[in-house]
Amino acid sequence: MATNTAKNYALVTGATSGIGYELARLLGDAGYNLIVVGRNPNEVEALAVELREKNIDVVPIAKDLFDRENAFSLYSDVKSRNLPVEILVNDAGQGLYGKFQDTDIDRELEIIDLNIASLVILTNCFLQDMLAAGTGKILNLASIASRLPGPWQSVYHGTKAFVLSFSESIREELKDTGITVTALMPGVTDTDFFNKADMNDSKAVQDPDKMADPADVAKDGFDAMMAGKDKVISGLKNKLQVGMANLVSDTVVAHQMNEQQKPVDEE
Repeated sequence: MATNTAKNYALVTGATSGIGYELARLLGDAGYNLIVVGRNPNEVEALAVELREKNIDVVPIAKDLFDRENAFSLYSDVKSRNLPVEILVNDAGQGLYGKFQDTDIDRELEIIDLNIASLVILTNCFLQDMLAAGTGKILNLASIASRLPGPWQSVYHGTKAFVLSFSESIREELKDTGITVTALMPGVTDTDFFNKADMNDSKAVQDPDKMADPADVAKDGFDAMMAGKDKVISGLKNKLQVGMANLVSDTVVAHQMNEQQKPVDEE
């Protein structure tokens, strides 16, 4: 177990479960102090108690990042406590399952605010401090969805395409600053994402054995971020799927994804 001797912090959104939780654990093991962010106050407090066993400082902050204004207030809270953030992990994200014509447009807009607006706000705010310090690392949770049209999850796939493009763009802008930006691109992973997206009837999630372990995905993202890489597709199967998609038309890929993601009871 690492003992932290540094003063800097890693901030992880979506830290109470799934990939975000595993990333927080890895960062704690590496000796970073942590700022863990989630919607549920009890869950972030419980996580802080757990992670403090790693002999690090852990600051729990409850914020609902579906409201973009809370991204600004999160930054203000961190600054008011004089906590220097060296690593920013934008993990918080959500989807909504169903044909776009049938989904709740207000919920879709909230997902855009969470997956895009809050991520952009936090990146912009903490980037200013990283530039002043001359160092920093940003890990953004993209997805292989960023490379694939996504029938039954059209808005989610669109938001992840934004995250990947945005990450690659600012990485180039920052190449001479000492700050790196990495995009993590997992595929279907064994997290609570599918429950929250009301997606349990999708063909894509019927076999738990085919889902990636979030700990393995987090390790891929952590290693890529620490090495300063631009992006990483987690898992051989996902690498092959993206590679094959590059060889055929988007129309063909969209049809293939429709077949993979439609409900099990739909012929």
